[in-house]
Amino acid sequence: MIVIIDFGSQFNQLIARRVRECRVYCQIEPPTVTVEEIRSLAPEGIILSGGPASIYEEKSPRVNPGIFDLGIPVLGICYGMHFMVDALGGKVKKAEKREYGFAALSAKAEKDLFTGIGKETVTWMSHGDSIESLPKGFSITATTANTPVAAMANHQKRFYGVQFHPEVEHTVKGRKIIRNFLFDICGCKASWTMKSFARDTISQIRETVGDKKVILGLSGGVDSSVTALLIHRAIGKHLTCIFVDNGLLRKYEAAQLKLKLKSHLDINIRFVNAASRFIKALSGVSDPERKRKIIGKIFMDVFEAEAMKIKDADFLAQGTLYPDIIESQSAFGGPTSVIKSHHNVGGLPKKMKLKLVEPLKYLFKDEVRKLGKALGLDEDLVWRQPFPGPGLAIRVIGEITKKRLDVLRNVDAVLQEEIRAAGYYRKLWQSFAVLLPIKSVGIMGDGRTYENIVAIRAVTSKDAMTADWAKLPHKLLGTISNRIINEVRGVNRVVYDISSKPPSTIEWE
Repeated sequence: MIVIIDFGSQFNQLIARRVRECRVYCQIEPPTVTVEEIRSLAPEGIILSGGPASIYEEKSPRVNPGIFDLGIPVLGICYGMHFMVDALGGKVKKAEKREYGFAALSAKAEKDLFTGIGKETVTWMSHGDSIESLPKGFSITATTANTPVAAMANHQKRFYGVQFHPEVEHTVKGRKIIRNFLFDICGCKASWTMKSFARDTISQIRETVGDKKVILGLSGGVDSSVTALLIHRAIGKHLTCIFVDNGLLRKYEAAQLKLKLKSHLDINIRFVNAASRFIKALSGVSDPERKRKIIGKIFMDVFEAEAMKIKDADFLAQGTLYPDIIESQSAFGGPTSVIKSHHNVGGLPKKMKLKLVEPLKYLFKDEVRKLGKALGLDEDLVWRQPFPGPGLAIRVIGEITKKRLDVLRNVDAVLQEEIRAAGYYRKLWQSFAVLLPIKSVGIMGDGRTYENIVAIRAVTSKDAMTADWAKLPHKLLGTISNRIINEVRGVNRVVYDISSKPPSTIEWE
């Protein structure tokens, strides 16, 4: 177990991923976490993340310096190193030369963090501050041409600091440095697997819930399906799932999911058709955040009405993941800005008085897929591409109407059919169509048309925190475009989105 203190770095989740790749569990906590809370987690070590602030600024984030009295190893990365220096009596100042990008690192000795690294290696820097004086007991362990203190250590207390970012791909031996910290310094064991996570989580759910009842909003996606399976394994028939058809699903999706969920999950599932209620409420609404809020509210109203029929229900389960939390709010109190609201994050109506169960909230999507496989979940459900809670409402840009939804459904059906036929479905993180709020001139049968434009979006990613546009073969794109224009009435132009995240998001709204 490793605790990562979040000082607001854009690479925080990457640190977590690197630790978990080593089969060591880790948890991200805000700087407001108390020493007692950390002690209760019983970590083998602490990693202090980077961050955009300067430690000498008045409102710079700080964790209780009592963490240095816990008797466990601490690794500070960039800003985390500066916090360590400042908290232990050293001094940090504005650097004479800022350092961004690749930097050649010279290690003083090949030991501790730098065991097996070599005396020269390439690292990735991103800082405008530097260390002026070290705290007592520390020594310099590595330098670069611009940074005299590129790494430091207090070997006796097992405190280490690096100015560079070992978690990014650009640091050539970064994974090795992290492994050295985890195994050689902290003494961790590579024992964290999805099977062990499932075993521990099922036990925790059983202990938390007891003989009470749990309600889960089931969407048919891998997140909610894995959540359902975990809770069902823990409490059996005390779990009831509710599937709400909001009329914003893809073509035939409601019927297919109903069949698949019933045939593969031996769980109590109630199906509710509320399509007309959602479509009516969305009439005339174009703003994406208003769409999300309207859909969220109606979903909760419908869900609540159905939930009220289940007597003695004390808990509500959700398939919330790490990225849901990060993108919806300042990440655990850090300086990250809100990108968009997520349907899983934001709390419950107070009158429901249900306690939350979120067994996946510390997992990334690829980890959830591995967990689903470990639990024996059906392959089609494990590999189902992410589908947003608000559904097609945020893929129909502009006003929502039944006609526009039907056009997009037909377009998406063609796209999914061709993506699957070409063997790309599992290779892609997501592939979907977006109906644009503009029309273009075209020619069909020697006549002028003025019809809709659709955009095709296909991306590759590991966890949705970053994504790259998929380099699909031109022949496949041509086939998709040709079929859409010929088979879907109301569309005369198809475009392909070649933007990555960041700066774009995966969904358009």
